[in-house]
Amino acid sequence: MGFPLPGEAGERAREILAGRLAPAPARDAATVVLLRDDPLEVYLLRRKATMAFAAGAYVFPGGSVDPRDAECDVAWAGPSPAEWGEVFRADESTARGLVCAAVRETFEESGVLLAGPEPDAVVTDTTGDGWEADRLALIARTLSLAEFLDRRGLVLRSDLLKAWAHWITPVVEPRRYDTRFFVAALPPGQRTRDVGGEASEVAWMRPHDALAAARAGSVRMLPPTFRTLAEMAAFESVRDVLACPRSITTIMPEAAEVDGRLVLKIPD
Repeated sequence: MGFPLPGEAGERAREILAGRLAPAPARDAATVVLLRDDPLEVYLLRRKATMAFAAGAYVFPGGSVDPRDAECDVAWAGPSPAEWGEVFRADESTARGLVCAAVRETFEESGVLLAGPEPDAVVTDTTGDGWEADRLALIARTLSLAEFLDRRGLVLRSDLLKAWAHWITPVVEPRRYDTRFFVAALPPGQRTRDVGGEASEVAWMRPHDALAAARAGSVRMLPPTFRTLAEMAAFESVRDVLACPRSITTIMPEAAEVDGRLVLKIPD
């Protein structure tokens, strides 16, 4: 059993499996499963059909680590980069970059900011022209996360994130990501916004409803998104998700030939 690899995807897989084509390197990336209650819902974006990766698919906020995400001068509250490194089995610099990317990408793609004026506080409103200008500057990479937080006197709240999973794009894909998944609750007072950019639409959905839509073929999802939504569907509240013990294991789907067909197999 597995996901079929037809056409060009199958041909590329055969070339890589035969050793005639080198796999693309996997870039570090972070994804955040943003949650809210009554009932438990997940924030999803539909990527524009013109995107080079996962075009038209429903995804969680996230993206590649910017080299500046690993800057040491980010004001920080919560588990340290070294502690995050232990969780994800990464070096301290990589872990810092992953957490910063998670916070930055969530703000860029939803308008939600996991930071506050004090180590035990979080901003309650990120609407307004000033916030929007900063969000666009972050997307354009004319402003780093460290500069953004320093300008506003804010502290990154790594304690608002929970490590959830680690997925690596299969070697047969032309674009590959080494992605750490986080979960986070929508901070009190904040709200998501349809901020455009890479998304053609956004929606809050109950995990069961999103899974049903994917099974019916009305929405497209990559395996990590589908698997994560299936895990979220087992919970009743955000508190239950955040309280759940979680051991991070690395998952990388692999291409294999089954009955003469190339398929992508995902570990249980």
